[in-house]
Amino acid sequence: HVQLVESGGGSVPAGGSLRLSCAASGYSDRDIWMGWFRQAPGKEREGVATISTDWGSTRYADSVKGRFTISRDPAKNTVYLQMNSLKPEDTAMYYCAATSGEIRYGTWFDRAEYNYWGQGTQVTVS
Repeated sequence: HVQLVESGGGSVPAGGSLRLSCAASGYSDRDIWMGWFRQAPGKEREGVATISTDWGSTRYADSVKGRFTISRDPAKNTVYLQMNSLKPEDTAMYYCAATSGEIRYGTWFDRAEYNYWGQGTQVTVS
């Protein structure tokens, strides 16, 4: 059973930085996608960034390109989201998610492709 534990959220002023971490356990040694989604109050949960654990391929939402960087440390089974130049509109609960295998081309931010979810960590930008 896959478990995901996020950490690293907090409150920062606009223009600041935060790094989120997602520690994964319980999945077999296969290529999966691990991503970050976020949900602001009253809004749909949206994909932010995702990475394949095998090849390190990445995808980003247009709203965060050039500001956020997703990376992985296979030795630690951990995925990171470095968030720079934060804006108030980045305020949301951030969730780590993982697929159970490869996903179809173009569905990197389709929530239905992700079988496992963490509890979330709050990011507030003022």
